[in-house]
Amino acid sequence: MLGTMAIIFVGLLAIGAPVAVAMGLTGAIAVTMLDEIPLEVIAQRFVTGVDSFPLLAVPFFILAGALMNTGGTTQRLVRLANVLVGRFTGGLGHVNVVSNMIMAGMSGSAAADAAGTGSVLIPAMARAGYSRPFAAALTAAASTIGPIIPPSIPFVVFGVLASVSIGRLFLGGAIPGLLMGLYLMAAVYIIARRRGYARGAKPTGGEVWAAFRDALPALMLPAIIVWGIAGGVVTPTEASVLAVLYALFLGTVVYRELNWDSTFAIFGEAAMTTATVMFIVAASALLAWVLTREQAGPQLVRLVTSVSTDPFVILLVLNVILLVLGCFLETLSLMILLVPVLLPLIKTLGIDPVHFGVMFTLNLMIGLITPPVGMSMFITCRIARIQVAEFAREIWPFVIALVAVLLMVTYFPAIVLFLPNLVMGN
Repeated sequence: MLGTMAIIFVGLLAIGAPVAVAMGLTGAIAVTMLDEIPLEVIAQRFVTGVDSFPLLAVPFFILAGALMNTGGTTQRLVRLANVLVGRFTGGLGHVNVVSNMIMAGMSGSAAADAAGTGSVLIPAMARAGYSRPFAAALTAAASTIGPIIPPSIPFVVFGVLASVSIGRLFLGGAIPGLLMGLYLMAAVYIIARRRGYARGAKPTGGEVWAAFRDALPALMLPAIIVWGIAGGVVTPTEASVLAVLYALFLGTVVYRELNWDSTFAIFGEAAMTTATVMFIVAASALLAWVLTREQAGPQLVRLVTSVSTDPFVILLVLNVILLVLGCFLETLSLMILLVPVLLPLIKTLGIDPVHFGVMFTLNLMIGLITPPVGMSMFITCRIARIQVAEFAREIWPFVIALVAVLLMVTYFPAIVLFLPNLVMGN
């Protein structure tokens, strides 16, 4: 049965079916082939796949990110990043990375960060003499930090699927996210030195204070979210609602850049994005249920452990597989499809699920910037008005930097587990 399902799924993708449709049809066809299962199971799994209280955080974080991108928050954070790191070699490149690191603490979505910072910084970098493909590649690479530094939409989904504390996942992503930013800034510095990209002017103390004061209300949001969850004051879902309310407050009262028309449009855009995400979740849930019923997880455990029982070797193999799959399939689809299958293997190896969750998500984030299918890649290419081939020539130094962080996260679990254990206990 598993072989037949693989053929059906690959065949649907080959004829151009969207990933969510391919997963849903594969699961539905598999159910019809299993005579003892009533067809009502198809509808049931679609409904129960999205019937989860923690998943309510997803639409609210999507909405919060959209409100901040339109309500003036992004521009003020970019200005703050500029006075902090713009004076270094490759100044606007560093501004790009730091802006995405700050935005990561608010939206939880790589696509939202790529669109928000990209619309501001890609044109600015082009005017300053940076090549458009370089600006697009860097913006896409920096946007991958978004779902690693808390909050994170993929962490919410992983926590639901694996029954893992979302708060621990949020805290576990903080240090890896900072490392991603530092490694990307190192890559920017090396490239800027070779190409002669300019540095910005050194800001005065007054300029630094003015930028910090203007951005301070926005900087409060990550603190509210992370410490509210870590302190047990709110759940991740409740924190996502607070994020929306605070983003509305910033856009309408503090920065006054949101009006009724723009707010109505933002809610419509967030609703459409949420519908797309939830359709993927529902379709993936059906296929994941069939795979679980057909014992795909235990079969994978037997197959992998027959080759090696060394956790280091198996983690390396999993990284390679996930990096390859991430080049072709959408992030949430892969997560919902693979997490139930891989969990038995992870438990057999004795790997902490929080460590694996951060490693897994970081793998999929790299897939967002690699051809042929990468959401952040397409977003920044559209903003920069360049071809994917031009993007591909510039992205590889940043992919190498992110893979280096991935290997550190994989083989040094303390990078992930230090903060969760410190704040929430072992």
